[in-house]
Amino acid sequence: MAIEYSRRVARIPVYPAASAYNLPEEVAHLASNESPDPPLPAVVEAMDRVLRGLNRYPDPKGSALRRALSERYGVPSERIALGNGSCDTLLALGEALLEPGAELVYAWPSFSVYPHLEAASGATGIRVPLNERDEHDLEAMLTQITAATRLVIVNNPNNPTGTALPLAQIADFVASVPRHVCVLLDEAYIEFSALDDPDASIELLREHPNLILLRTFSKIYGLAGLRVGFALCGSPEPVQAVDVIRQPFFCSAVAQAAAVEALRHQDAVTERVERAIVARVTIAEGLRELGIESAESQANFIWFGLPLPDGADAAEFEARVVRELAERGVLVRAGGALGRDGWLRVSFGRPDENARFLNELGEILRA
Repeated sequence: MAIEYSRRVARIPVYPAASAYNLPEEVAHLASNESPDPPLPAVVEAMDRVLRGLNRYPDPKGSALRRALSERYGVPSERIALGNGSCDTLLALGEALLEPGAELVYAWPSFSVYPHLEAASGATGIRVPLNERDEHDLEAMLTQITAATRLVIVNNPNNPTGTALPLAQIADFVASVPRHVCVLLDEAYIEFSALDDPDASIELLREHPNLILLRTFSKIYGLAGLRVGFALCGSPEPVQAVDVIRQPFFCSAVAQAAAVEALRHQDAVTERVERAIVARVTIAEGLRELGIESAESQANFIWFGLPLPDGADAAEFEARVVRELAERGVLVRAGGALGRDGWLRVSFGRPDENARFLNELGEILRA
């Protein structure tokens, strides 16, 4: 007799991770929204110091990191949750809040882990289409909130489209959501947005105990390989709830030490944001020269539809372009796996990698 697994195993979608992690260094990795910048030397030194004590478990409370985050953002430590990447906190929050009969509201296309929450919990997921500018339709999302809604997620800037809404609109939305609903503002890419000061949304926590800001060290800080994220919460309750759900020692000693040191180098954050904005403009202009209009990105990646040849199938043409780019040493993410056939999401790399992408894409399309 075969082993019988929980029904939710069949319900949970597989995360569409990028392929080809074993390719050589000369490949342009533009598929996973990673930073092209390696960790700062001071961060590497901080990690190296911790390696000598890896026979000991990490601080289960992440005290030093939570204290450093509290000093950086002005949020009390008891209202800061840590995670093995921001996804860890996201999934734990879903497990703490959702169950059969509950509802979850989020935009689509958006972060591909959100469907996991409904599938794992048995809750009802309500997907609200993006507007014609590929932005969150906040008014439409409000109409979907009911007495059964436990969680509503706004991904700002949104992944995979890169679009973002100004804080004024976000603030109005949060104020309109009933207090029984947890509002998760997923800000994994907020540092790249030029619409507002990235720290401005923190002020909303003072007025809304049901608000959570989810952030990460994977993107702007270049620590994706360590998996460390955090959540700034409007009240201590979400922190207590997710800590009950998760396994002990979920954030490694190396990750905690690296994150504490990374927070000391905000000048490097500013420089990386400036380079990302230059790349954003360069790639958007390069695509325009190829006759392609992209969504207005406020992130470290860009989202655009491919110009389909007459009679071509969107999914098949997208797969062909992604395959031919990979054969030319450029890895990008296919839009079909992210919610829309015939589109691509391309992360910003080094200037030479960005130029390589534009050149190879142009040759493929002309052929």
